[in-house]
Amino acid sequence: QVQLVDSGGGLAQSGGSLRLSCAASGRTFSMYAMGWFRQGPGKERQFVARINWSGSSTYYADSVKGRFTISRDNAKNTVYLEMNSLKPEDTAVYYCAAGMDSKLSYDYWGQGTQVTVSS
Repeated sequence: QVQLVDSGGGLAQSGGSLRLSCAASGRTFSMYAMGWFRQGPGKERQFVARINWSGSSTYYADSVKGRFTISRDNAKNTVYLEMNSLKPEDTAVYYCAAGMDSKLSYDYWGQGTQVTVSS
């Protein structure tokens, strides 16, 4: 069992930056791949980024590639999403998720943190 707590959301101006954190409980954090997803107003939840168990591989949605960076610190049981050059269309509730590294699906989800980008 893994419990995830998202934090770091808030209000940013277009072109600004925010850093999201996701703290995980449990001693098996390093076994899991971690992902970030987002759900904007009136939209379906969409994939943002993924990082494998060791941090050696990362994947990004085309819409955030070059602007967002996912990273993890297994000693701190935490995954991060550094968001730069923010755009109003990045406004959404952001969720972290954990899934076994061998699978593409996710078993555990955080509660979400709101990111609002003003133009």
